[in-house]
Parts: sequence; C-alpha cells; structure tokens
Amino acid sequence: MENLNICIDIDGTITDAYYWLNLCNKYFNTNITEGEVTEYSIYKVLNIPEEDYSKFYEKYKFKLHTEEKLRPEARNIIAKLNLLNNIHFVTARDRDLTILTYSYLRKHSIPYDTLSVLGNTHKVATARALDCDVFIEDSYNNAIELSNAGFKVLLMDTNYNRKPLNDTIVRVFNWDQIYTIISRSILEIQAI
Repeated sequence: MENLNICIDIDGTITDAYYWLNLCNKYFNTNITEGEVTEYSIYKVLNIPEEDYSKFYEKYKFKLHTEEKLRPEARNIIAKLNLLNNIHFVTARDRDLTILTYSYLRKHSIPYDTLSVLGNTHKVATARALDCDVFIEDSYNNAIELSNAGFKVLLMDTNYNRKPLNDTIVRVFNWDQIYTIISRSILEIQAI
C-alpha cells in the first residue's frame, strides 16, 4: 500500500476555529458571536485597527495557543491516519511558537512525522517539499493558493471560509468525514 503524505494545518483545523473569541471579547469589550466571524482576519471581525489586534496577539498568543481545545475526534482520526500515512503539520504560526506547538501536540498525544512552523501563511513550497497528497486547511485563501498550485485540499468548514470552491477543494465538516475521504483515496490508489 502506498502511504499518503497528509499535510495538516493546526489552528482552526485540528483545534476549535473560534479559540480566540472569548479572550478577544473580554479584552476589546465586544460581544462577537461565532456566527459573526465571517472573516478570517480577526481585526476585521472585531472592526478594530490591525495594529490593535497585533498588540493583543503579541501579548496573549502563548496563552491562546496553549489553551485551544481540539475539535472532536481530531486526535483519534489523526492517530488512525498515522498508522498507514505520513502526517505533516504545516502551520502559519509565528516561529517563536515552535516549542509551544511541539508541546501542544505532545500534551494532546497527537502523532505526526514532521512539524513546520512557517511564520507566514504561504504553504505551497512546504507542501511541495513534503510531496503532499492532500492538505487539510481552514483558511480559504490558503486553500485556494494550495489548490492553484495543484494540491488537493480538504477545507474544514467555518463561518469565515464559506466562499465558492474549485474542483480540487472539498469542504468537510468534521474529522470523521476527513477519515472517510482519505480512506477512499487510499483505496483508489491501491486499485491503480
């Protein structure tokens, strides 16, 4: 059987997409609900200057990324996928979050082969270097960029990524659905 190289984003993909909302609401004295988070850029959701959000994020990023909750079944499905495939986490997190990210994955017993903490949102070069077969992502812009570069993308549904998709992007709603799609892909590869 041929193993797949599965690239997976972290924030909003294996974790709750709205992990930042409570702390932002408290800090900025707002009452934004998950349903109102229709933009990927948090400062736009909060209707504040980008630099104000950047100051907040610099102050609280370690707390935010330490306390994020996992999406239901993310750990279990990744563990099952890792039995026969290569798991590569590829995150746009700031590079100074590298040690925290390793610790987070270890704390939650999430298996993987490699971790790339990029410090920017451009993931195509890393996906190419990892010979990515499928990329699991929550950012619409990242999904489009990866798709335009020829990668198959599973886009984890959120309120902020509900825009038109092309033929190489599939919207998914949970980790069980991801497992079904990837398992089917493995069977298709075996039949070739």
